[in-house]
Amino acid sequence: MAAGTSSNKVIYAALAGNLLVALTKFFAAVWTGSSAMFSEGIHSLVDTGNQLLMLYGIRRSGRPPDEMHPLGYGRELYFWSFIVALLIFALGAGMSFYEGITHIREPAAIADPIVNYIVLGATMIFEGWSWLIALRAFEKNRGDLGYFAAVIRSKDPTSFIVLFEDSAALAGIVIAFAGNFAAVRLNRPELDGVASIGIGVVLAITAIILAHESKGLLLGEPAREPIRRTILDIVRHHPGVRRVGQLITVHMAPQQIVAIVDVDFSDNCSASDVEHLVGAIERRIKEKCPDVVAFFINPKQMPDADRQRIGAAVPH
Repeated sequence: MAAGTSSNKVIYAALAGNLLVALTKFFAAVWTGSSAMFSEGIHSLVDTGNQLLMLYGIRRSGRPPDEMHPLGYGRELYFWSFIVALLIFALGAGMSFYEGITHIREPAAIADPIVNYIVLGATMIFEGWSWLIALRAFEKNRGDLGYFAAVIRSKDPTSFIVLFEDSAALAGIVIAFAGNFAAVRLNRPELDGVASIGIGVVLAITAIILAHESKGLLLGEPAREPIRRTILDIVRHHPGVRRVGQLITVHMAPQQIVAIVDVDFSDNCSASDVEHLVGAIERRIKEKCPDVVAFFINPKQMPDADRQRIGAAVPH
């Protein structure tokens, strides 16, 4: 299963808004000669490409398992999310820094600044609409967690990447407006270049945060504690199970979890009994935890000392 349809709606909303905003900003940049406005146009264009990459990643992650990838293609979503973070840093922040430094070294007065003000005001509305949609989707997923904790524990990068991008876009609009206003008001056109560098700083910080979170997901993060606890409870209390050892869970995608658990079955269980028990446990777990797409039991005899040691490390 790929990322949910709610994530798709958030991305489509951001895609439509960013494409319209990018064209508008580039028109204003060419008309007025504003470096900050050109950086904002690049910012929106990069965001548009990022949304296309995330939609591509969602589609690819939904491909069924095959011989080469028996656990499916879920991590493609995490890979493309990491690429998005790199593009924000390399293209968005890099080009903004370049534009800012160039404009500081060779400042040029802004023509018709009122055009920039109108465009920035209109884009604030577009970006604010997209940001509200992304925030509402994120609110549904975060539950009782704080915003920072929800980002750290989230297994769906689309839920926070769009929110971060839109937040950075709103901050960039404010910086661009301040730079344009100061450049015109103080007759210091180089301040327009300073604003462009400020936009680059915002994009660089955003990219670093997104890259860090995407890297963690790409390397493999465990399932949330409620899911782990449910799996352990089902296995531990199932007839024929004497001891439960280590549980390993890994997210392959937001709704794709692989779980492996060590189980010590009762001594009076035959090989046929164990086979039936494994099937019954697997059906029960997939019924209670539908996100578990693959479940493996490692039959293993464990002495009492190992049981006590493992039990201290495994949540009950």
